[in-house]
Amino acid sequence: MSFENLTSVAMAPPSGDGAKPQGGQFQFFGMMAIMIAIFYVVLIRPQRRREQERRAMLDKVSTGDRVMFGGGILGTVANVKEKTLVIRIAEKVKVEVSRGAVTNVIGQDDAPPDPQER
Repeated sequence: MSFENLTSVAMAPPSGDGAKPQGGQFQFFGMMAIMIAIFYVVLIRPQRRREQERRAMLDKVSTGDRVMFGGGILGTVANVKEKTLVIRIAEKVKVEVSRGAVTNVIGQDDAPPDPQER
């Protein structure tokens, strides 16, 4: 067989009466709906739940709580403002940080969580 014969066979239309398969469009939309539902259940819903838990944690922060920041700095909340917190990180050393910088609220006697456990 020559190369021309192979390409003509490979590019030939399918044999038969040429009827289109029925329900192709409905199957497509059905599969898309299933994929969107799976995407929602696996990705979006857990992320919303974690964000709500984080917001609740940040709203409960009060004076005297021990907190940990994303960089690993530990401190005690000295003052709570609307959008910021004043944190005492050492004797006579206070810093003002955004509430969003807090990653964990730690009990007075608890050790900071290990970042590998997340």
